[in-house]
Amino acid sequence: MMLESMLVQIMVIIAIGIGAQWIAWKFHLPAIVIMSVGGLLLGPVFGMINPEQDFGDLFQPLISVAVALVLFEGSLHLDFREIKGLGKPVIRLVTVGAVLCWIFGALSAHFVAGLSWAVSFVIGGVLIVTGPTVIMPLLRQAKLHPRPSTMLKWEGIIVDPLGALLAVFAFEIMLVVQKGKTLMELGVFFIGVFLSVIIGWASGKGVAMMFKKGYAPQFLKSPMVLAVVIFCFTISDELVHETGLVAVTVMGMTLANTRISSVHDLRHFKENISVLLISAIFVMLTSSLTKETLLNILRPEIIGFVILMMFVVRPLSVFLSTVRTDLSKKEKLFIGWIAPRGIVALTVSSYFASILMQAGFEDAAILTPLTFALVFATVCMHGFTMKWLADKLSLSSNGQPGVLFVGSNTFTVQWAKQLQNLNVPVLVADASWKKLKLARAEGIPFFHGEILSEQTEFSLNMTPYEYLIVATEYDSYNTLVCTSFMPQFGRENIYQLRFQQDVGDELKEIHPTIGGHMLFEHTETWESLVSRLEEGFVLKNTTITEQYSYEEYMRNQDYEAIRLMVLKASGQLHFYTNDQKMNIEAGDTIMSLAPPSRKGSVSNKSIQLTN
Repeated sequence: MMLESMLVQIMVIIAIGIGAQWIAWKFHLPAIVIMSVGGLLLGPVFGMINPEQDFGDLFQPLISVAVALVLFEGSLHLDFREIKGLGKPVIRLVTVGAVLCWIFGALSAHFVAGLSWAVSFVIGGVLIVTGPTVIMPLLRQAKLHPRPSTMLKWEGIIVDPLGALLAVFAFEIMLVVQKGKTLMELGVFFIGVFLSVIIGWASGKGVAMMFKKGYAPQFLKSPMVLAVVIFCFTISDELVHETGLVAVTVMGMTLANTRISSVHDLRHFKENISVLLISAIFVMLTSSLTKETLLNILRPEIIGFVILMMFVVRPLSVFLSTVRTDLSKKEKLFIGWIAPRGIVALTVSSYFASILMQAGFEDAAILTPLTFALVFATVCMHGFTMKWLADKLSLSSNGQPGVLFVGSNTFTVQWAKQLQNLNVPVLVADASWKKLKLARAEGIPFFHGEILSEQTEFSLNMTPYEYLIVATEYDSYNTLVCTSFMPQFGRENIYQLRFQQDVGDELKEIHPTIGGHMLFEHTETWESLVSRLEEGFVLKNTTITEQYSYEEYMRNQDYEAIRLMVLKASGQLHFYTNDQKMNIEAGDTIMSLAPPSRKGSVSNKSIQLTN
């Protein structure tokens, strides 16, 4: 049944896209796979919508603007201060490795898929893109060691806009070589590229100046940037076609390096916009595919191209580009296998397919099924094998979710040490080197730096840590940190200490959805917890068994003891709060802060304790 109303179509597209993202988050599945299935069911399978036909002349501009916004969001992460400190292997991967992948991919497209040289070099540039929107969720699930995780993360961030730029240059040069375009016309194109760079730079500088001078109110900053990005892309593209992508990339890079605090907020806004756009655009693209296009995916040359890209081009590019670096063979093997292409690759290839066909390259019609086949194959294969391969190569942390503590003091250090004894990954972060002396003395992994700094997201690998506990002596700071990290950890995994007794009424009246969950059933504050440790209280672990039930544990527990958390037999951690209902079973371990042994306290003989 075809949906006639365009408004209903838009509603269905957005609902399917966001619904697919939620399902992927809920069940730890690659989002692009769910969106692909949803789009294919809407389009080729049931024939409910065909956006390319139904949207008519609006379809291509929508795709173009969406690609521009996604590339701008990616380029906002290109801070040169961070790129300088990446290390030799990462620099090699995103430069030499990207060029090798481009060349090998173009050769594969020409000799295996049968594409012309022009189309081959264009698609070769597009398909070097992995993209942070695809790789970051997979990295969090796999819980990789810092080095391979950092390399894959930065490759996705840097190569994301680079692939589109390579495709633009390849397209224009091939027009000269194969379509009789004059050198003067090529010169006009490069002048257009230069002008687009100026427009992008000026747009970025202009926005930064307005923000620094206070000419833009806070509530208008993100919408204003959105409008300027569309303006920047449109003006550049109207001057010289295909240069709009260069302009928005330069604008993003300029803003990323202006050292203004607003960039952090812009990133969050742009990430939200990107998620919405990516969800909608990907459903639109897949639902616009025809049954004939899907059957083309099964052609031997396309299957051969996909296999070659996955098993030869990617590994060979990684191994050659990282020669004489300190990467181990296991790390090279892992990075050489993992390269999931994503929504950016498909949207950009769709964009170039249309302009290549308009330029007379008829074989460009195969670009959409070819790219879709590679995207779907890599996301499925790499998404479902990443964790397995990382475990086999000993490149992942154990499956145990870790805990990141913010604030180094006697309480957090002792808690982290006790968790470490239970083989739970831990890290204590603090901006004070003096306070970190406690963590260093106990051999606890630590991070020295301001957790709220923009640099932290690059210098601190948070992948192994699923839970955040903020326990400094400053209640307002604790709340600020929890609120800042909600998008990354999710509020269900963020906890903070209760407000101290002398805190102002304003802070006590903060809405309960602001900040993290308040820890512990008792009204324990930072001061009282540190004071109890000074009085001789100790952290104890109690394992519940069939013989020693939770009910018996509660009867024997000292009235002054504070239950902190439960380590489930499955490895999950549950923290005690006033609103947390615990379901304790045999095999679970309860951690508590117990008073010194005295008459009437729990007998160590009756339960299994590990100090």
